[in-house]
Amino acid sequence: MFERIDYYAGDPILGLVDKFVADSNPNKVNLGIGIYYDKVGNMPVLDCVKTAEQRIADPISPRPYLPMAGLPGHRKGCQNLLFGKDTQVLKDGRVATIATLGGSGALKVGAEFIHEWFPQSKCYVSDPTWSNHIAIFEGCDIEVGEYPYYDKATNSIRFDDMISFIEKLNKNDVVLLHPCCHNPTGMDLTQEQWDKVLDVIKQRELIPFMDIAYQGFGDNMDSDAYAIRKAVDMGLSLFVSNSFSKNLSLYGERVGGLSVVCPTADEAERVFGQLNFMVRRIYTSPPSHGGRVVDIVMNDEQLHQQWVGEVYGMRDRIKAMRMKLKSVLESNLPDHNFDYITHQNGMFSFTGLTPEQVERLQSEFGVYMVSNSRMCVAGLNVNNVDYVANAMVEVLKV
Repeated sequence: MFERIDYYAGDPILGLVDKFVADSNPNKVNLGIGIYYDKVGNMPVLDCVKTAEQRIADPISPRPYLPMAGLPGHRKGCQNLLFGKDTQVLKDGRVATIATLGGSGALKVGAEFIHEWFPQSKCYVSDPTWSNHIAIFEGCDIEVGEYPYYDKATNSIRFDDMISFIEKLNKNDVVLLHPCCHNPTGMDLTQEQWDKVLDVIKQRELIPFMDIAYQGFGDNMDSDAYAIRKAVDMGLSLFVSNSFSKNLSLYGERVGGLSVVCPTADEAERVFGQLNFMVRRIYTSPPSHGGRVVDIVMNDEQLHQQWVGEVYGMRDRIKAMRMKLKSVLESNLPDHNFDYITHQNGMFSFTGLTPEQVERLQSEFGVYMVSNSRMCVAGLNVNNVDYVANAMVEVLKV
């Protein structure tokens, strides 16, 4: 009965991990998957998380089902982080928020909601974007297109082309946006550019869907949410998916959130009900452990401040690795311009390497990055950055 089922080639990024594990090169470096590693190459457990988990474990308690929308404290934590504590939009009750299975789960529920209630809408993502954006929306039977974003030749944003494209979209079309730390390019819009994009979205009556998975890794917690808060100030209705995988280092716990900003509290209540219904049909309720960690850390003032400091420590280490990588590359290839490395934000860098050069890095040096040249800068540390930089020099030599 399954003889006509197609083979699944696997996810290219997760498949890269398998190749890395099988590689016998003692100097191998994994710069493929988007995971933050510390200065000695280990995935950290944040001190604030350790404290929260100690509270959860003392005493060890039963594990009942959570509400479909997740823990109230988890939802409140998402709202305060994204929109600002005690802001008017929250006081007015105009934001419907649910806890989700990571950022991917938030995107999935949001896409299902859009397909249900805006069936004629198309979704437009940046060229390039995280490949799962396309897969998730297409998996919900939503047609997906691309808007211009990145210019490989100049390592810059095609902003004028982006604006011209968005100006031609139809009412209620969805524009998926990265508020900070664009994945995969690391190239972010300025605040002035965000203002112009949001003006066009408002004029065209489009639906902005903001996906923020790296809040705190760009500039700071507030600046990284500029686009979200500006959209709210402009009176826009919007979807926001957020993830705690990176900034709480809780990858396997699958903790995220979906928030929908509505014109009125009544509409928010109805949207909240429909989001619950979506969850019931897909997975019934989110997992409890990660949600409880988020609840504790986000709503304990002392732990929250500790967490912010730890995130900024991760942010600063990534920036230091960008500086070091750029320095070594410039000293060996003075005719090349590597300014883009430090102009980019967050965990990722588009290196500009060709697929053939990326393959050489893997086969000759054991340095793994995605074939489109996306490198996870967070995989660099003081012990491997020179090795990686010199390997890049070798494949870049003409």
